[in-house]
This record gives sequence, structure tokens and C-alpha cells, in this order.
Amino acid sequence: MRLTFIQPAIGHRPGKRYIRTWQMEPLSIAALAGLTPPGLEQRFYDDRMEAIPYDEPSDLVAMPVETYTARRAYQIGDAWRQRGVKVVLGGFHASLLPDEAGEHADAVVVGEAENVWSQVLEDARAGKLQPQYRGERGDLANIRIDRGIFRGKRYLPLGLVETGRGCRFPCEFCAVQTFFGRTYRMRPVDDVIRELRALRQEKKFFFFVDDNFAGEIHERGELLSELPKLNIRWVTQITIQAAHDEAFVARMAAGGCKGVLIGFESLNAANLEIMNKRFNTMQGGFSGALANLRRYGISVYGTFVFGYEHDTEDSFDEAVNFSLEQKMFLAAFNHLVPFPSTALYQRLQQAGRMRYDAWWLDARYRFNEVPFVPEQMTPESISRNCLSARRRFYEWSNIFRRSMGNTFNFFMWRNFFFLNALHKREVDIRNAYPLGDAEA
Repeated sequence: MRLTFIQPAIGHRPGKRYIRTWQMEPLSIAALAGLTPPGLEQRFYDDRMEAIPYDEPSDLVAMPVETYTARRAYQIGDAWRQRGVKVVLGGFHASLLPDEAGEHADAVVVGEAENVWSQVLEDARAGKLQPQYRGERGDLANIRIDRGIFRGKRYLPLGLVETGRGCRFPCEFCAVQTFFGRTYRMRPVDDVIRELRALRQEKKFFFFVDDNFAGEIHERGELLSELPKLNIRWVTQITIQAAHDEAFVARMAAGGCKGVLIGFESLNAANLEIMNKRFNTMQGGFSGALANLRRYGISVYGTFVFGYEHDTEDSFDEAVNFSLEQKMFLAAFNHLVPFPSTALYQRLQQAGRMRYDAWWLDARYRFNEVPFVPEQMTPESISRNCLSARRRFYEWSNIFRRSMGNTFNFFMWRNFFFLNALHKREVDIRNAYPLGDAEA
């Protein structure tokens, strides 16, 4: 059986290169490849950097689907099916909206693939694919990763490694807690260490892709005790609450952590309460936690969202000023996104505030467009102010000023200007980016 894996892009602008910072190794593809038994002919094409050879012989095409890639994934799936090739879709979006995904696929994997992928392949070989397969949350010891499928592709030089899944926090906008049901599980430490040892010969820098590396702070001790022995550098994602735990921050730094992404979301306490993120204001707020991270040489990538009930025109400057004062390594200023099946989406839909029935499928929708009606501002003003905030944060004068607050870590400072220049270049390229391909 000939099996084709495809990583869909968000979309394409004719004659334009794809967004470089979006070109990281798709770990879900490597996981499926690792679960695929020997003897099957495997191919992989990344729609973000190469053309898809639709006329190449294949018996089964498999794609992960995220909300932003859904329209393009469905176009790709339809193109293969028109040629008589079976298509199976999975991932967050397909799991949250399996009936929608099923209109463009012969089978949909709902949930995690580890427990059902072998059955999908057996049924495909026998010509008996089922419309849906439900993968229950299982033991993460079943994860198998095969990065050989990436060979020859020019990804960002970052090794992606999963050490745990899920998040226990109830943030209303988050699809992660919707998908995983507010659970958090860690991979066996021996498996993580073994994977890192194998990768460090070719990778110099790692991204632990967990949605919340601090999902179980008190159970992270074993991994954090082993990491110093590897002498590696890594970044990850944590909550601001975890950064208040100085002992935890110290152990992360000793294990090679050089940076963390933190979702500040808003500087307005009333907004944080609406989004079920009151824990961001606990233990004295942001300043003490950020001081802890600086003390141990850990840089910060801060993210902010706009469009909640208490946001005004002033909210954008407040967020940028705060990011500049704290000399953040990087920062993102984005509009609020109502992902399907989240509590936020349901609330806005019930209130009649959605501008599109399904914004991720609408040909009119563009990246950085607000797909709902905010209470205090217009959708257009939020989009405009998000763009202005990004431009201001990435002005060269502000990049130089922020660099002076990141000299405590030579490795990160050495990469500071390259990464900031890359983000600066992409501010306007990302704006109004299409979902899907107009010619498809």
C-alpha cells in the first residue's frame, strides 16, 4: 500500500513565498510515520514549501487539520478524492468538527491517533475504511516518532519534542482544553531523554511543544533532574503562574531552558476574569514572575489578545508599552479567535455576534480579520490596532532597546536580532493572508 502524508498550509498567495516562521517540522506527521508498520511505501509532502504531486500514485492520503488550515486541507482532500484516492483526516479541527471534515474525507480520526492508526491502515488495505475512528486518550508511552520522513526539507533549525499533553486551566478561548478535556499527561521521562539524546547530534536547539510545560509542576522533578546531563538548550510554553515558583524556574534554567512563551492575554483584570484566566493576576501579578525569569536568564515571548469586552483603543498601547518596559525577547499582539466548539465560540454564537457561520471556510476571510462583533470596538479597528502594535514593537529602535534587556543569555542574544528581523519582515506579509487557495 502506498501512503502519502501531507501537511497543509494555511493558504497561498500566488507568486509569494510562504511565511518562514510557520515552517517548523510538523510533529504530528512524524508521529504517524512512527506508528506506521514497515512494508508500507511512505511519502510526505509539505504544502508550505513544495507542490503536491496529485497525479502521483497513492492508495491513502493522511492529513492533520487545524482550524486555520481547514479550508486548504479540504481543498487538498477533494483534489485527491476526485482522482479516486482515499483520504483520512485527523487533528484538532477534524476532531472538534468531524461531520464537517467528513464531507472532504473517506475517514476521520477523532481524538488521538496512537490507539487507532494501525486499525485505519488495516481497514484501508482491506478497502473497508470506516467513516470515523475514535482514538481515546491513552498512555503517552505509545508515542513513536520517525523524523526520517523530513529528510531533505528546509525547516527552521529547531527540534520539536513533546514531553506532555493538555492543560488543566479552563480558558474559554482555548481549543486545547476543549480537545483534551482539561487533562494533562506526561510522557515517560526515559522516552523523552532517549529522544533528546538521539536528536542532539543534529539539533542544537529544542522546542518542547507542550501547551503548558508546567501542567504538573510537582511531577516535573524527574525530567528536570535529567536534562542538565544532556547539556542542551530549549524553549517551551508555561503559564505566568508557574513563573512565580522560583524553585521551578531555577530548575528549568539549570536544565537548559533559555526562553518561555507566556500567554499574558490582557492587562485588564476584568478581561482575565471573563476568559477564566484569573490565575494570571495571582501572587502579585506579572512583575514578580518576570523578575524571576530574568534572574535565571530565561527570555520571554509574550502573547496578548484583543477583542474582549473591556478592551479599548488604549489597550494596545498599554500592552506594547508593557512589553517594551519588560524588554521581551518577542511578542505577539493578536485579535481574539473564536475557535469552533470552544466556550468562547458558543458564547459569541448564542449572542448572535459571529460575522461568519464558519469563518475558517469562508473565502472572504483573511488572516488578522476579526470574525466576530466586539462590544467596545469595531472589528476593523481591532485588526488595524493589532497591526500597528506589531509594527511598533518591531521598530528597529525598539528592537535595539529590547536587546539590552536580553544580554544575560549570550546564546539568545546572539539570535535576538535575526529572530526579531524575521518577525519584523513578516508583520505585513501575514496581514490579510488568505485561507486556502483561490485557484483550487
